[in-house]
Amino acid sequence: MAEFDVVVVGGGPGGSTAAGLVAADGHRVLLLEREHLPRYRIGESLLPATVHGICALLGVRDEIERAGFVRKRGGMFRWGSDPEPWTFAFAASDRMAGPTSYAYQVERTRFDTILLRNAARLGADVREGHRVLGTVSGGGRITGVRYLDEGGRERTATARFVVDASGHTSRLHHDVGGNREYSPDFRNLALFGYFLDGARLPEPDAGNILCAAFDAGWFWYIPLSAGLTSVGAVVRQECASRVQGGLEAAYRGLIADCPLIDDLLRDARRATEPPYDRLRVRKDYSYDRTRLHCPGMVLVGDAACFIDPVFSSGVHLATYSALLAARSINSTLAGLVPEDRCFAEFEDRYRREFGLFRDFLLGFYRLRADQRSYFRHAHQVTGRGGDDATAFADLVGGVASTGFDTFGDVLAEGAQLQLRGLLGEAAGDEAPLFPGGLVSTVDGRRWRVPDA
Repeated sequence: MAEFDVVVVGGGPGGSTAAGLVAADGHRVLLLEREHLPRYRIGESLLPATVHGICALLGVRDEIERAGFVRKRGGMFRWGSDPEPWTFAFAASDRMAGPTSYAYQVERTRFDTILLRNAARLGADVREGHRVLGTVSGGGRITGVRYLDEGGRERTATARFVVDASGHTSRLHHDVGGNREYSPDFRNLALFGYFLDGARLPEPDAGNILCAAFDAGWFWYIPLSAGLTSVGAVVRQECASRVQGGLEAAYRGLIADCPLIDDLLRDARRATEPPYDRLRVRKDYSYDRTRLHCPGMVLVGDAACFIDPVFSSGVHLATYSALLAARSINSTLAGLVPEDRCFAEFEDRYRREFGLFRDFLLGFYRLRADQRSYFRHAHQVTGRGGDDATAFADLVGGVASTGFDTFGDVLAEGAQLQLRGLLGEAAGDEAPLFPGGLVSTVDGRRWRVPDA
C-alpha cells in the first residue's frame, strides 16, 4: 500500500492536465495509465482555449508550438440549406484576435504523449501499463484505488482524492453515485479511417476542419499533416444499418454519397501504416451524469460527459474539467476553501460549459437553415454582445462571453484562460462567473474567494 494526496486514473489529456496541475502545486500525485504511450486515440481537432489557455498553464504551450502540428484557423461547413460551403474564423472573435486566433489539428499519439511526459516533469508519479480495478472507500468517502502493476500484482494506493479520467469505458464512474443518462437527440454511429494525399482547402484555410452534411449524417475531414487526413462519417441512428456488415463497402458507399468529400479524396489512397491503417467504428452516443463527484472522487472528461463531436469539443471539455477539478483539489488540500464549496464551483462551471455545446447543437442539427441563421442561433444561445458571426466564433472556439446575468455565460473560462496564458499576473483579477462564486488565483491552479 502506498499513500498519495491524489490518484489520477487515465493518462489522456484530462488525466495529464489534472495530474500536472496538482503536482505543480506541491502535492503527491500518482497517475495510473492502463496502456503504454504513445497509443492511438480518436479525436484530433483542438480549440484555441486548450492551446493558448490550459497548455500555457501547464507550461507546455511552447512544446506544442514546436511539434509541427497543422495550424487550424477555423472551419468550413457544408450544412443546412446553403448549397455552397461556408466558413468561420476564430479571428472573427475579439477574444481570440491576434496571437490566439488559431488552434491545431493533432495526432493524438503525439499530443497525448507530450501532455503525459509533461505531467511527469511537473512531479507526478506516472506509471504506464497499470490497470485500475476499482476504488477503495471508508468513512463515507473514496480513499484510494486497487490496481494491477506491470507484473500483474494487485496493489492499493490511498489518497485524499481520486480523479477518474479513464474515458467513456470507465469502470469507476458508478462509484460517485447517480446515473449516466444518454441523450435521445444525439445517438449516432461514427465510421472513420485515414487517407494519404487527400486534397486541401484553399489557403489560408488549408489546415481547417471541414464538416459536410449529407443524407445519412455528416462527414469530418481533418488534415493531420501535409499528407495524412482523418475522414469520418457520423451516421444517424436510423441509418446505422448502413455500417453493419462489411465496413470497407459501407465506407466507400458513404463517401460516394457525399460529393464534397468524394471530390477531395479523388486522388487519395487509404493509409497503410499503423495506427492509421484500419477502419474503426465508435458509437457517438452523447451522455451526461446526474452526479460528477462525491467525497474523495471527481469525474473529468468522457468519464463524466460526452457530446457530439461536430464542434471538436472533446479535448477542450476534458482539459477544462480537469483544470476545474485540479483547482478544487488544490484549494481543499491547502485548506483555503471548504471542499463542498470548491466542488460546487467545479460542477456549476462544467455543467454550464457542457450545456452550451449541447443546447447549440440541438438547434444546429434541427435547423434546416442558412449560415446566417446558424450564426444568429449562436448569438441567442450565448447571449454574446456584438454581431452574430462573433458569437459563433466565440462558441466554437471555446471563449463565449463572460458575466452571469444571461443564459449563455458558459465558455467564459476560455477567454480568461487565454488572457492569463498570454499575460500571466498582468491579466489582473477575474470576476466570479456566478453570484457568490469563486475565482481562480493568478497562477490558475486554485480557487479563492473574490475580494469584496
